Amino acid sequence: MKIGVLALQGDFAEHLAVLRRLGVEAVEVRLPGELDGLDGLIIPGGESTTIGKLAMAYGLMEPLRAFGKEKPVWGTCAGAIFLSKDARRDQPLLGLMDITVQRNAFGRQVDSFEVGLDIPALARVSKKNPPFYAVFIRAPLIESVDAPGAETLAKLDDGAIVAAQQGRLLATSFHPELNDDDRFHQYFLTLVDG
Repeated sequence: MKIGVLALQGDFAEHLAVLRRLGVEAVEVRLPGELDGLDGLIIPGGESTTIGKLAMAYGLMEPLRAFGKEKPVWGTCAGAIFLSKDARRDQPLLGLMDITVQRNAFGRQVDSFEVGLDIPALARVSKKNPPFYAVFIRAPLIESVDAPGAETLAKLDDGAIVAAQQGRLLATSFHPELNDDDRFHQYFLTLVDG
């Protein structure tokens, strides 16, 4: 199994470290040809507008869309915005996932927070399924999950959607790579392997 991490901007190094800790071959992706031979792709957190502009500058938009129509892709935080069909503003988006997102929905950097989330889907990779400790940094909110076959994986106590899946596409508002719990990465690998 070989997983790419889009390495244009953001916290790609943290995702690479988790994947390698799990024994997965993980590579940085910056150019279209680097998608060849990959089994899945993670689009990390960072700044979604910058990721989109750099993807356009490097000729990655169409190759990424084609990849996402065939293989699993997971977007975390800014990556979830980039995967979405609607971010309620004009910016480059892949438009692969039928979700609408609201950027910076929880406020500014100083409003970042951490919370334990009950995520039943993670029981697929762990018999014990304690709350997943999620880190939110200038996080988006998934306002709606809009397609047949798309599902909500996690919500905050107030009902706000913070993780969704549509087939082999995965979006999380938070940063699973920023804690020692690798269950979300394991879950993504089941989508790749499945």
